[in-house]
Amino acid sequence: MRRDDAAPVGWAVSTDYVDYPAAVAAMEARAAAIADGMAGELVWLLEHPPLYTAGVSAKNGDLIEPDRFPVFESGRGGQFTYHGPGQRVAYVMLDLTRRGRDVRAFVAALEAWIIDALSAFNVTGELRDGRVGVWVERKGPGWSREDKIAAIGVKLRKWVSFHGISLNVEPDLSHFSGIVPCGQTEHGVTSLVDLGLPVTLDEADAALRASFGRVFGPVEETAAPV
Repeated sequence: MRRDDAAPVGWAVSTDYVDYPAAVAAMEARAAAIADGMAGELVWLLEHPPLYTAGVSAKNGDLIEPDRFPVFESGRGGQFTYHGPGQRVAYVMLDLTRRGRDVRAFVAALEAWIIDALSAFNVTGELRDGRVGVWVERKGPGWSREDKIAAIGVKLRKWVSFHGISLNVEPDLSHFSGIVPCGQTEHGVTSLVDLGLPVTLDEADAALRASFGRVFGPVEETAAPV
C-alpha cells in the first residue's frame, strides 16, 4: 500500500490526552482536506481519557456498564471498543486514490503494520478468520487462550481513510469489562505489559514508526491537528 509518488506521510504525536469528539472533528477535517488536495496524509498518535466507542455494527447488549465511562457513537467499522491511558491510538488518514483503491489490501496492510511492530518486542501477532484485529496466543501448564492486543476500525470517505488502530501497551485491562470488546465473548484482551514486557509508549511509538515505513512508506514529523 505504498503511495505511487512516495511522498512522505506526516507523523504527529500528541503528548496530552485528546478528547474523543475533538479528535473526530480534527480527523474529519483533515480527511476532507486530503480529498480536496489541500493537505497531506497524516498518521496521528494519541491517548484518549477512558471512554467507550460504538462502531457501526455495535449491539446495545454489548454495552455492559453504560454509566462507567463516556460512550460515543463512531462512524468506524466494528463494534464496541475501549480507549484510555496506556493504549496507543493511531489515527490513519491516507489517500487510497494514491495507494490502489483496494480496501482489503488497506486493512491487510494495517494488520501487517501492527504485526511487524509487535515483532520488535518478540511478540507474535496473529490473525484469525472472523475476528478483526491482531491476536496473541497464550499458553501455560494445562491451558491456552487467545487474547486481542490490537484493534482495527476504519472509515473511508472519498477514498481517504480515517479512524485507524489501537495497540494495548499498558492500559488498565479491567476497563474493558464494561463492554463486550468487539463482540467477542470467548476471548480476552491483553497488552504488552500484561505479557510481561515493560514497554513504554515511546518504545511502542518507535516500533510503529519503523514498521509503518516498511509497509506504507516514509514519514516525516509534523504537528498534531489539535
